[in-house]
Amino acid sequence: MSGRDAIREGPWVWGTTRAGARRGHRRATGALPDAVLFDRDGTLVVDVPYNGDPARVAVMPSARAAMAALRERGVPVGVVSNQSGVGRGLLTREQVDSVRLRVDDLLGPFAVWAVCPHRPEDGCGCRKPAPGLVLAACERLGATPERTVVVGDIGSDVRAAEAAGARGVLVPTPVTRPEEVAAAAETAPDLLTAVRLILRAGGPPSEPGGAR
Repeated sequence: MSGRDAIREGPWVWGTTRAGARRGHRRATGALPDAVLFDRDGTLVVDVPYNGDPARVAVMPSARAAMAALRERGVPVGVVSNQSGVGRGLLTREQVDSVRLRVDDLLGPFAVWAVCPHRPEDGCGCRKPAPGLVLAACERLGATPERTVVVGDIGSDVRAAEAAGARGVLVPTPVTRPEEVAAAAETAPDLLTAVRLILRAGGPPSEPGGAR
């Protein structure tokens, strides 16, 4: 797919309909979010650049426990992922889908996947830090962006959440820049700690750069 073709196509969305999401999950109530959306590479699974091979998918520490904790509370979970390898001609839709299915096998199934296939220079509205992926996932789930949380490992994940009106939680890795950590309103050292922070009903947000 060329960059021009990709920008015409828009984001790719897989997942349940709104009604299906409601049937498949106990409705989150009170202070719990409508949904929690996760970045893929470096957050849910080990970052393998432009990976189109399901055999190379490996989950991040505590990812399984984190997903189980959210599902146990009835909170739908989804994935929002930039995949510029498509627009660069390094990945096909079929390869992205095969990796998606492998992640679902290991950690899912996820209620929704929203993927941006564009290059940074394509100027789309879905590539994080733009809000399009978050909004598309919320639309598919019937979730309110203001009651949705986005978890990721770099600043563009948090900025996409903010742009959509959602809450962002940063889980830094060695590739996260110090300025991204400093700018984040909420951080956590790992996915399970991030989820515990999210599920802490009525808990106040941490100070910028502060770990929970």
